[in-house]
Amino acid sequence: MDLPQIWRKRFAAAVIEQQIIGESRADVWRIACADSAPLFVKSEQVMQWGELPGEVARLRWMASQNLAAPHVLETAIEADKNWLLMTAVPGRDLASSPHLAPQQIVTLLANALRELHEIAIESCPFDHSLDPKIKLAREHLNAGLIDEEDFDDSRLGRSAEDVFQQMLLERPSHEDLVVTHGDACLPNFLADDGQFSGFVDCGRLGVADRYQDLALAAHSITHNLGEAWVPVFFEVYGVQPDQRRIAFYQLLDEFF
Repeated sequence: MDLPQIWRKRFAAAVIEQQIIGESRADVWRIACADSAPLFVKSEQVMQWGELPGEVARLRWMASQNLAAPHVLETAIEADKNWLLMTAVPGRDLASSPHLAPQQIVTLLANALRELHEIAIESCPFDHSLDPKIKLAREHLNAGLIDEEDFDDSRLGRSAEDVFQQMLLERPSHEDLVVTHGDACLPNFLADDGQFSGFVDCGRLGVADRYQDLALAAHSITHNLGEAWVPVFFEVYGVQPDQRRIAFYQLLDEFF
């Protein structure tokens, strides 16, 4: 990795390891220094639909709300990339925690989401409700950013335009707005010593329907733990699952 010039001397002796979990367009590296706590660097190509500048703003807002997440240390723009240097969240992500039983994992995830969803939406300046979200999805589609080969199995072989039109037809008639993480899959929630320790990959945090998170959490639980654990997740969270909203928000996520 070719770090920005302002950081090269500081981390010349550090052990730098690329992190490969997740599907973000950004690249992430762990920086281990002998005399200090590990740090993380995230970089993303400067582009109209890049998420890293927005993630910086969201992390700073989360710090103002005392939410457990990485702290922004420095930012830079170099080599046509945005760069973020941030602290590490202790522990391991919930998709890579073999010492935790499935019951513990779904409980940690459900409780973390419920607490996030209880924050007053008036305090959050990031609007991810359906009107701007669908507009952004259309922009992603028009810009050729959608990988049709990465669709969920049930939609493989269909065109992105066809899936987009289905999504419009299935749009819910109302939204139950809360502060959402926006990408509530197991790799983006960490635990340390059996306790939730923080959120990562927060570039899509914003005010949206709670099923923006619940639907993606259900999908991730099915993928990582098995479908049998999805009802347990909803029981701990405290709602009866709305299958139509789950299906819609998983459909919408194909464009992000």
